[in-house]
Amino acid sequence: MATTAYVHDADGCKFIPATQRPDGTWRKPRKIKEGYVPQEEVPLYESKGKQFKARQTTGLPVGLTPEIVAESQRPKKSQSGVIQPIPGMIINVEKKKKKKKTGAEEAAEKLAKCEITEPVFNTPSSQPTATVQSDPAKRLKNLRKKLRDIEALQEKIQTGSLKNPDKDQKEKISKKKEILREIELLEGHTS
Repeated sequence: MATTAYVHDADGCKFIPATQRPDGTWRKPRKIKEGYVPQEEVPLYESKGKQFKARQTTGLPVGLTPEIVAESQRPKKSQSGVIQPIPGMIINVEKKKKKKKTGAEEAAEKLAKCEITEPVFNTPSSQPTATVQSDPAKRLKNLRKKLRDIEALQEKIQTGSLKNPDKDQKEKISKKKEILREIELLEGHTS
């Protein structure tokens, strides 16, 4: 029974007039004290923390200056199809509506865009294959170490302790001439 229709009597006091119930009986008129607010009209209680949080929530990141907030409220179009709500952030907006495609059509388009090419392998050239390091002395040391490894491998094959060298070991032995050339070049540059 939420009635907000108050009536003032001759003295100036507020009261709720008498009303008839559905069964035909009458309710008495009720006096209302000054400052009284009916239960239905009392606002819901909010704690101080809830009120503080509601005031703080602006929907924008913490720490933004009022100028940036004002700029973000009105969207700008700097280029066609590009909207910048926050400085530095770019959002592309496509104006065209794309027609919905079936999965088979999408797959066919993606496959049409794909290209298959044969890999091109570089053939070993007569020049040094490894990049020259910044320190030629270090490079020379590494090349001499490789040469020692190759000579040790050849010695094992000659003595018979290694009967069947694998593919990598044969490759290593075949690079002996290139390593010797690089060593001679580096020795010529350093001396």
